[in-house]
Amino acid sequence: MFEDFHFMKESENMKKLLFITPELPFPLQSGGKVKSMKLLQSLAERYDVTLVSPLKQDDAKYLDAFHSISPCSQHFHVELSVARNPYQLVASYLQGKPLNVRRTFSSGLNQKISKLVSQHDIVFLDHYEVFPYLPDDYSGTVVYHAHNAYYKMWERYASLPGNPAFRCVARLEAWRVKTYESSVAQRANLVFAAPNDARELVEMDVAPDKIHDTYHLGDDSQLALPELRFQDTKKCLMYVGYLGWEPNVQGLLWFIREVWPRLQKKHPDLGFSIVGKNPDERLTSAVASCSGITLKGFVSDLQEIYQQSRVSVAPLLFGSGMKVKVLDAMSRGLPTVTTTIGAEGIDVVNGSHLFVEDEPVSMCECIDELLINQELWQRMQHHSRALVREKYNWNSMFRKMHRILDQTLADSNQPIKEDSENMVPYGG
Repeated sequence: MFEDFHFMKESENMKKLLFITPELPFPLQSGGKVKSMKLLQSLAERYDVTLVSPLKQDDAKYLDAFHSISPCSQHFHVELSVARNPYQLVASYLQGKPLNVRRTFSSGLNQKISKLVSQHDIVFLDHYEVFPYLPDDYSGTVVYHAHNAYYKMWERYASLPGNPAFRCVARLEAWRVKTYESSVAQRANLVFAAPNDARELVEMDVAPDKIHDTYHLGDDSQLALPELRFQDTKKCLMYVGYLGWEPNVQGLLWFIREVWPRLQKKHPDLGFSIVGKNPDERLTSAVASCSGITLKGFVSDLQEIYQQSRVSVAPLLFGSGMKVKVLDAMSRGLPTVTTTIGAEGIDVVNGSHLFVEDEPVSMCECIDELLINQELWQRMQHHSRALVREKYNWNSMFRKMHRILDQTLADSNQPIKEDSENMVPYGG
């Protein structure tokens, strides 16, 4: 077990918060990790935060780098490797928990949390997967941060063409995850979820007065950067995302198969940069058979990629929640073409802030227009940045979250009063 007892600030008078998350929130190569890290930084300004997480895949090699910038006073980690395979799926059925919950649970980490938890005023569950770490007898405040309505992702995956057995398994997993997400939200004193996910929770009979909005936002610091210039870009598309994540893989495979050949007929000199770590073998194989497409791997600073690209694409066929890759491109002012799933949860106007197209021919036409139409490109750049600046920035979101958490801690029996700036109520 890795432990870090280094105290970074005077915290004797601060309430103690135990932050449990399913993986190390570093490096920041996915929207979920960005949100978790931003949350930690904001919470640590007001609470004495202890972070607990398993270490999955290559997390352990980033541990020192993360601890050097972490705002937490203590860290506890256990290396964990549970494969996603049929054996583990069957074991999860026997255990009565969704597969990803099983893949996140460590008995050693659970024992450590059992010793720690009574010392903390708040337990912050950063994902439904970590719910088993919450002791049944914990009497403090429980906050559930629902990254997404993950059962929707399984439902949508089950609706795609493909192996009937896989689709059947996906439908069953959707039901199991939905039931589990509902249980987590029912147990929590306070739930933060994206607006579309919050509505899903209300439909699961979670009390609407305990649910409040949050967002998965992008790197809004990019709003301070100078605008990109059409004439400085290359005729190149870009995509950013974790390339081992099934929704990203499926979306890119569809794009390479259905959209890319049409684009190449119109633009033989077009390039496509795909940025992200751990590319799936299916994606590697597809790229190897196509000209013009480059797998860039993980890139720590995306600014050069943004500056050299003319259009950002996010061809997602299934998934859930707000897509940080889309908000990031909008923040930078790089015109974006995505699908209905890619634009989910973001208050956009199709054709103004970005293009939303689900059919290969229409998606190709939109990308083609942005590649050649400078006036449209600049107009979309302006509108997308203005929307992010107005509605999707971290500071205003965290101010609202802190106010709600403060009120919950002050009197958990009193309903939280919403102000005009706060989120939409969820009870009919």
